[in-house]
Order: sequence, then C-alpha cells, then structure tokens
Amino acid sequence: MPTDHAITLDGPRLAPAGGRAPRQLVVLCHGVGADGEDMMGLAELLRHALPETAFACPHAPFPFDLAPAGRQWFPLVERSNAMIEQGVRATAPMLARFFAAECARLGLPHRAGVLAGFSQGAMMALFTGLRMTDPPGALAGFSGALPGLATLPVELKARPPVLLVHGERDEVVAPAMTREMERVLRALGVPVHALYRPELGHSLDDEGIGAFAALCADLLERQGGSSSA
Repeated sequence: MPTDHAITLDGPRLAPAGGRAPRQLVVLCHGVGADGEDMMGLAELLRHALPETAFACPHAPFPFDLAPAGRQWFPLVERSNAMIEQGVRATAPMLARFFAAECARLGLPHRAGVLAGFSQGAMMALFTGLRMTDPPGALAGFSGALPGLATLPVELKARPPVLLVHGERDEVVAPAMTREMERVLRALGVPVHALYRPELGHSLDDEGIGAFAALCADLLERQGGSSSA
C-alpha cells in the first residue's frame, strides 16, 4: 500500500443550511468500497437538525482492491489485526491533515469539529482522533472497531466524548469489537456513549443517526453556539 504522506484528501462538502456562517464542522468517513458521495445523504439528513454545521466527506485515498469501483482507506486483502493496524497507521496522518485543513478553511478551532465514520471509516476516525495533539471536540464510530488498542494507553492524546453505535446483527464487523473498544476507552477515562441496536446489521438506523445528531448539538452548545433552526 502506498504510504505517501504528501497525499491530500478531497471530497464533497455541504455548507450550513440557509447560508449561515459555520459554527461547527462534521467530517464523515465512508466505509470500504464506497466514496465520499455515499456519506452525503447522511450529511443532508443531519443538516436540517444542525443548521450551523458544515460537512465534509473525504474520499479515501486508495482505489478499492477488490472491485473496479470505490475507494479504501487501507487494504483488506490481508485481514489480520496487525495488517489492519499497519494500514490505519499509514493513512491516519492524511485524515488528520484533512481535518485540520477543513477547520482552517472554515476558521474554526479543532474543538468545534466532529470526526466520525462508518465501518472502515469508523476505524480511521477513532484511531486518528484519539491520537491528535489538537483533537476534534467529539468522535463517533458506526459499525466499526479500533485498531491499536494495545498501544492506545501510551498514544492517547485527548479524551473527547465518543459515540459508538453498532448493530447486534452485524455480519461484517462483530459487535464484540465495539464492546471491547468501549471497555478500553472507559478504562482510560474517555467519556463513551455506546448504543447497541438489537435488530440492526452492518448499517445505520434512525436511532443511531439521532444519537449522532445529539452528540453534535451538545458539542455546539458547549462551544457557545445554537443548534436550533
């Protein structure tokens, strides 16, 4: 896998509703085989509840290995824990730079931003955000996991609120991975809200999206903004 740290991420963006000045940034990282456009539907849904929030949905940096279309944050041909962690570590600096550049473009501090993702994108968002010296104000992972749990106690740079959402019927990423992540994060003093959805597979549902909207609204309120339309 290429590890060129000069790679610059890009992807679709959505300005706050009604032409408002942004008071918050939400970066949404897609899953493997998708691209940034796949997260724009979620951004559109959230935009109505968060009218002062700007959204950015970066395309993962690499073509998907296992199909002629789509993108990936790191390869999944070899799915050992060691190879997954290696892939996340190689790509995390790219995502951190993208987040920082988007905050700078909007004139926002990092603490006014939320870094979130689905599946492989959740792995990227959580791994990256917890290790940033100037971290996002909140993190969220849907149907994901957290590579590098063994080294997290010495690499943890911040303890922003973390939302974890996982379907109990997920056939792709076992919900046990989120439970283990939750256990480790709580032991390290990271505030975690975990939501396990009994009938949900490898997907999002209204309950999880609502919890994410509430996380973003709470952060905005704590930053002195307003989340009402």
